[in-house]
Amino acid sequence: MNSQEEIDDFVKNGYRDYLPHLTIDPVIFGYHDQQLKILLLKWIGHDGWGLPGGFIKRREPLSEAAHRILQERTGLASIFLQQFYVFGDSPYRRKEQDTSELSERYGHVVEDSWLFERTLSISYFALVDYSKVTVTSDFFTSAHQWCDVNEIPPLLFDQNEVVEKALVTLRQQIYHQPIGYNLLPEKFTLPEIHRLYETILGKELDQRNFSKKLVTLGLIKKLDEQRAIGPHRSPYLYQFEKEAYEDALKLGIVHTY
Repeated sequence: MNSQEEIDDFVKNGYRDYLPHLTIDPVIFGYHDQQLKILLLKWIGHDGWGLPGGFIKRREPLSEAAHRILQERTGLASIFLQQFYVFGDSPYRRKEQDTSELSERYGHVVEDSWLFERTLSISYFALVDYSKVTVTSDFFTSAHQWCDVNEIPPLLFDQNEVVEKALVTLRQQIYHQPIGYNLLPEKFTLPEIHRLYETILGKELDQRNFSKKLVTLGLIKKLDEQRAIGPHRSPYLYQFEKEAYEDALKLGIVHTY
């Protein structure tokens, strides 16, 4: 949607192809430098940052819309994605936008467009490999940043509440879902997965008991490979047993650390 004609048609007539009043606004988590981060976009017409998002096509299943929007934003096709809440208590989730900048940028008045009516948000959280993400913005956004979850600035509308809810849900799901499988490289050391879980949960975990539990449950396996990280320091690498993890979910195994 790059040409002026395409933009103009979407702003004026997009409601014919997309559901008005309803968006998908994902909280995209990535893990980098031992920090849990989320992807934020700078929205044109707003003095602040917000979550990436998009509209649902009229004949598009909800799950397909969520995966499409995530792929459009990150360039990744296979993403762990989970719906967790619907937000709509704020009656001005889009009306607060200053449309003058958009109108000036795209050469026509957009303030009466269907895009700026009250909107309900279906929220998902996504887990991505930070190193593989290629962020793509649309004509409503001008920049992006990855922000540590402990340093989230004031976001647009009620999106700080969205992020807080996503983080609570992620922490709950860490006991039931292969969270590390989606955030770590394919091969990792025990200290790396230990630090990841401590970062997500925001608390210290006993390293010995933590790793023993993962190995005992068969959720990770030790590889016949080591990583040289210094003199006399060559820890073994591990890998998630994805099938064992999925079997554990089916059997209702809950991990407690």
